[in-house]
Amino acid sequence: MEENKDVVVDSDSAVVGGVEDVYGEDRATEDQLITPWIVSIASGYTLLRDPKFNKGLAFSEKERDAHYLRGLLPPAVITQELQEKKLMHNIRQYQLPLQKYMAVMDLAARNDRLFYKLLIDNVEELLPIVYTPTVGEACQKYGCIFKHPQGLYISLKEKGKILEVLKNWPERTIQVIVVTDGERILGLGDLGCQGMGIPVGKLALYTALGGVRPSACLPITIDVGTNNEQLLKDEFYIGLRQKRATGQEYDELLEEFMSAVKKNYGEKVVIQFEDFANHNAFKLLSKYTASHLVFNDDIQGTASVVLAGVVAALKLIGGSLAEHTFLFLGAGEAGTGIAELIALEMSKQTKAPLEETRKKIWLVDSKGLIVSSRKNSLQELKKPWAHEHEPIGDLLSAVKSIKPTVLIGSSGVGKAFTKEIIEAMASFNERPLIMALSNPTLQSECTAEEAYTWSKGRAIFASGSPFDSVEYEGKTFVPGQVGDVTFVEANNAYIFPGFGFGLVISGAIRVHNEMLLAASEALAGQVTQENYEKGMIYPPFSNIRKISAHIAANVAAKAYELGVATHLPRPGNLVKYAESCMYSPVYRSYR
Repeated sequence: MEENKDVVVDSDSAVVGGVEDVYGEDRATEDQLITPWIVSIASGYTLLRDPKFNKGLAFSEKERDAHYLRGLLPPAVITQELQEKKLMHNIRQYQLPLQKYMAVMDLAARNDRLFYKLLIDNVEELLPIVYTPTVGEACQKYGCIFKHPQGLYISLKEKGKILEVLKNWPERTIQVIVVTDGERILGLGDLGCQGMGIPVGKLALYTALGGVRPSACLPITIDVGTNNEQLLKDEFYIGLRQKRATGQEYDELLEEFMSAVKKNYGEKVVIQFEDFANHNAFKLLSKYTASHLVFNDDIQGTASVVLAGVVAALKLIGGSLAEHTFLFLGAGEAGTGIAELIALEMSKQTKAPLEETRKKIWLVDSKGLIVSSRKNSLQELKKPWAHEHEPIGDLLSAVKSIKPTVLIGSSGVGKAFTKEIIEAMASFNERPLIMALSNPTLQSECTAEEAYTWSKGRAIFASGSPFDSVEYEGKTFVPGQVGDVTFVEANNAYIFPGFGFGLVISGAIRVHNEMLLAASEALAGQVTQENYEKGMIYPPFSNIRKISAHIAANVAAKAYELGVATHLPRPGNLVKYAESCMYSPVYRSYR
């Protein structure tokens, strides 16, 4: 994989997004003529079936002559904007979200640029369709709706030849890989091979929201079997029909995969672990952080987006981060990941040791408050949070004893924040920060209306599920939506596309915690005074591309500062540089 030697980098330049831009996808001007072929061919019929270059009825008269398209299309020539308008009209006719998902994914299979134009221009409407919650149903029914491969499937059958399998993928310059083993898909559990919908959805957002070009994205599913009896008996199931491989067999397959990725794509490919079960998620992240450019969205992305909300909320609740006390309900991947990043940010701000800042953060699991007397029976991920305190069995008693200023739910337990708990939070806090992160809505620890009503309008509320604005005593409150923390998996659509793009444009070779803190600070910095006045602690999602550019710039700046960036010299204006690198879905003119 060679760098483009002709690129001169300065603060104003248009660049190639990190690796050689084979298809001219990252060029700054859309009207520049490009040749829609790597190898010359004679048939326009083939062009119409290549999603990378197909423009449908938007082919001009000149292009129809030059590329043998006469007679293969109706005579009308229409704009991309009109195509978009027609498609959105058609999508809105469907009653079921899964029908909309299938219609949008069918578009992706035949016209790349129109798919991303649709997604970028209608992000708030289409995000729940291409990603959570609809993608969960799509994964459950993936065997029935599967039409064509959208990524690579690497199963135990490919053990010993994974490098060959990677070479079967048609694209050579890959910048971002999202990989899952399907064991813990959203809040739905083990979906085995059918978890492919998650990497496909995540990478669509990497392009639409973060600007990584689609040809540089590779979704991968590692299939080691499934323990889901229903799937094993399903005649339409598309994966291996066996119980999950564990232990040495699993570890050897993952080791071969990670080595093959590095050998085939180099040091600078981002590998995002997605929806692995707790026991593997932490192990894989710990094992490969020092040798690969790895990122776990469930652990680190969740943490980063929640920390951003907390940092932004400080302008409403007052005080510095270290002056607040945090209580979590839920001590899994998300809970412990969020807690650790908050402790790291506190340590950075106060220069206090991490062991000290952790003491400001308490966690409650299914057995009650995590305290030092329980240490011998705790999982490794919970041990840093076992502080000196008498045992407490329930959340309400923990709230009354700890008196937190911030209450965070990452438990997947619906209605866990009761009226008594919210009232207790409001009794010793002028502005309690309540973050009910689990979803879908039925699994949310409380609703926006409950948080505002029970706190008499004083709570600052953020959630993982979408909630409507709430009217309370003549005032309108707009809940902040973190994303879709599903038992608990944060769809960090606010964070991960910009974070990954920052790694790409800087040519980073490793991820450090300081980069996650930089991403959180950038997101918090995008919240305006107008947002605060509505009680919002996240910026509106309609500005996501601008937000992603700022996050990418902050992450890239930190990579340069830490000495792990390889794209040199460092651009002068990193925000402008990030914006110039972003993929544009506007049609190109063909010679």
